[in-house]
Amino acid sequence: MGAEASRFGEAGGLRVDARRNRRRILVAAREVFAEHGIDAPMATVARRAGVGVATLYRRFPTRNDLVHAAFEDQLNACRRVLAEAAADPDPWHGFRRLVETVCRLQREERGFPAAFAAAFPDRSRERVREYAEAERQLMALIRRAQEAGALRPDFHPSDLGVALLAHCGMVAALPDDAAASRRLVAYFLEAFRAHPARAALPPPSALRLDSFPMAGGGGRGWGG
Repeated sequence: MGAEASRFGEAGGLRVDARRNRRRILVAAREVFAEHGIDAPMATVARRAGVGVATLYRRFPTRNDLVHAAFEDQLNACRRVLAEAAADPDPWHGFRRLVETVCRLQREERGFPAAFAAAFPDRSRERVREYAEAERQLMALIRRAQEAGALRPDFHPSDLGVALLAHCGMVAALPDDAAASRRLVAYFLEAFRAHPARAALPPPSALRLDSFPMAGGGGRGWGG
């Protein structure tokens, strides 16, 4: 009985081997989604994890279940920073920290940008409640920042969505260029401010004109 009992863990009542399979699936999912996008075949994830497709579907019945589980830490971090930003007595500080944190998460986990975008169409009852609360917190933060004269009066919540999608695209094109990411985020924040502070930007990227995909190679760089 001792040997049999040892196969069972305490977390969620899953057996040790079942927990091991779950971890392998989530690691494989993050790798596959980073390489091929979140629309990659579930069979590819199962094969990378070394489990059967039936095992994968038993643990994660839908693609959304797998995406949310694979990036649960990052999604929870987004929820946490939004709640903290909404409670920040300085609304501009809270808003800036929210934008910087979400963009950092997009940069650090290559599959997360697509997962972040995909999280919102999930209309399960639990997700609807979560997104309603997130929307309430974001709208309150925007309103407070505008009333404080820190955020442009014509700023619209969709502007933040556009900025995050643009950052997603940059991360996809330059996944290892953290300098480009930080500088782009700084430009976004300056554009969003009611009265731009013209603060010093982060150091520029090392990207050269001749490394642009459309340059076709053979360019001479910025210096001409």
